[in-house]
Amino acid sequence: MFRLIGAKYAVYVADRIHQVALCAGQFVASDGPVFTAAEIDVLLAQHGMPDIVFTCVPTVNKAILAAAAGVAAAATAVGDHLGEYLAAAGAINRQWRSWGVRTVGVSHGTVNGCQTEHGVPMAGFDHEFTIGALFDAECDGFMLGHIHRAQQWEREGRVVAYPGSIGRFHYGEIGEKGYLLWQVSPGRGAASLITTPARETVCVDFDGPPDMAKLADVAAEAADKFVRIRWTVNEEHRQLVDRDAILALFGMSAEVKMEARVLPAVRSRAEGITRAASLPEKLARWGELTDVETGQLAGRLVMLETLDVQWIVDGVLAQLRAAPAEALPSGPAIPGNVDCYEPDRVALASPVPRSDEPSVNWLTDDLFAGQPA
Repeated sequence: MFRLIGAKYAVYVADRIHQVALCAGQFVASDGPVFTAAEIDVLLAQHGMPDIVFTCVPTVNKAILAAAAGVAAAATAVGDHLGEYLAAAGAINRQWRSWGVRTVGVSHGTVNGCQTEHGVPMAGFDHEFTIGALFDAECDGFMLGHIHRAQQWEREGRVVAYPGSIGRFHYGEIGEKGYLLWQVSPGRGAASLITTPARETVCVDFDGPPDMAKLADVAAEAADKFVRIRWTVNEEHRQLVDRDAILALFGMSAEVKMEARVLPAVRSRAEGITRAASLPEKLARWGELTDVETGQLAGRLVMLETLDVQWIVDGVLAQLRAAPAEALPSGPAIPGNVDCYEPDRVALASPVPRSDEPSVNWLTDDLFAGQPA
């Protein structure tokens, strides 16, 4: 596509690793990875001294390298092979520089130790370049692409630099955006960042529900900006967040993106409850783990397991009749003289109907008829 663009200056497309010289507006490429002595003699005879010599390192296809070097060695082999090539190119570039010719490196890849647009260091053994290898190429300026944060390194007047990106494409990107204006002379390079208009992003994170007071302060300064709000809440608190209220605060912003991370409630059985032999033991184990007093519950559980329902109900009704109205318990009760852990005694507490009161059938009669309100 670039070859078809009509422009004042020619566009050269480097589709392999090699060197190319710019001679009076015409590009002359090396046959191999670097110019040989014979090629240099021919170039000087036909075109004269070039204006500038480029060392071109297009993106390396790791799949091809894996097929040649093996999958296990492919990750680190890229950096090793490129380091060897850049050192060989450095010997040729030193010769060009001694003749007063400017030398420039052009590539696309990751420098070990550089920082991403989010400020994360890129450290590993599988990156294409190291700073030392790039300076070994002996280029006055080495122009890199791929990382979206502008950054540069300098050694003995020579510079290696990323321009970054001209726009801010993701939330959380740091640093200015723009392009680099290069000044290159034999043995010296300089790159100045020319900032370009880029959208402004604002990122607000909460470890819990969003703080509306803090968001109001942020919204006052977020007109025409792109805002991302993230929070982390437990599942039972997710309804505390009023998304409509947040959108209303940022009505003047260009965009509002809300991201909620909901922590699911983790429910598990009481530890060791399956090893308990009986239901009362399981209840006691649950009480230990949840710090709940289970003494009365255990007694009632024994009653439910061993006694007839009618006996239990008759005992409760007998207590209701015997106790004064103001002394009635607020919750379910059992006869006070009944030992919860000795169910045989419940039969002794079974009530005897009074002669002056009619018997009551608990299934069909109104149990509370005639009782004080």
